[in-house]
Amino acid sequence: MWRYALKKISYGLVVMAGVIIVVFVLFNVLPGDPARMTLGQRADVQSLEAVRKEFGLDRSRPAQFILFINDLSPLSFHEETADDQQKYHYLKLLSFNKNVFVLKWPYLRRSYQTKREVTTILSETVPNTIILATTAMLFATLVGVFLGVISAVHKDTWIDRSANAFAILGVSAPSFFAGIIIAWLFGFLLAPLTGLNMSGSLYTYDPFNGEVLTLKNLILPMVTLALRPLAIIVQLTRSAMLDVFSQDYIRTARAKGLGRNAIIYKHALKNAMNPVITAISSWFASLLAGSFFVEYIFGYNGLGRITVKALEMSDFPVVMGSILFIALVFVIINILVDVLYAFADPRVKLA
Repeated sequence: MWRYALKKISYGLVVMAGVIIVVFVLFNVLPGDPARMTLGQRADVQSLEAVRKEFGLDRSRPAQFILFINDLSPLSFHEETADDQQKYHYLKLLSFNKNVFVLKWPYLRRSYQTKREVTTILSETVPNTIILATTAMLFATLVGVFLGVISAVHKDTWIDRSANAFAILGVSAPSFFAGIIIAWLFGFLLAPLTGLNMSGSLYTYDPFNGEVLTLKNLILPMVTLALRPLAIIVQLTRSAMLDVFSQDYIRTARAKGLGRNAIIYKHALKNAMNPVITAISSWFASLLAGSFFVEYIFGYNGLGRITVKALEMSDFPVVMGSILFIALVFVIINILVDVLYAFADPRVKLA
């Protein structure tokens, strides 16, 4: 078990190393001067040089890459100065003359536009996106598995055909198009009946109470984000259930006189869940990345919205931080999914 986990973690580290290299190369070939983006076009030469020194832009490309890796690594070397201590918030482990070996959170640098640390910006928006993606995945899983089971049990009936038509429609509709339709229909035309808004974030500002939790603003983006994975889960569950229904042990269970519900939910559904678990895991990670347009359409303050805004303003540190976070989520979820296989299906062994 531990050997398998370490092997998967090592693969994940290789993937993250590849992502870091691609991100660094990509954003270093894009046009623009980060120092001028940070200070503005009227900044004096001394201020520009100070910012270039802070970001390591006065060094060669290989030296900049090493500095970038040093900033991202939780174990890294830094100068033992008050500025570095305040910048990296590190815990000193070992001292080497004027340098120290430290433990710290990965440093994603500062936004060019707001001058705030990217880690702080992500910590304010990532929870909102995680809530949106989690609720969307729960909704898609519960409704998708239910419709898939009902469709398989009532094969070739109007229920089956309706569920298949819904699945095809859900797969065919892009999230940005579905979001516009859903926002217009339920947040504008039917707003007096639904009480929902076309746009709004999870927390809204009230002049008397400050930030107020507004759960109704979660409904429309959650449903929009859930449509495509829901449709996939319906099709996978139906297909897997029909395959399991044809197995010998199901026919044996029927011959022994087991009840219909016991056969469906105790025997068939559990063994049909492997492809569904795969879909859920891959889609959950995809929802974090795919929430960009949905959050932008509904004005939902999350990772996707701030990343799109950062792209519009060429705020590369924020974009780079978002990409690295999403890549990390993909790696972690893929490792966890392989472990879940063993619990869902005893036939799967961890090598």
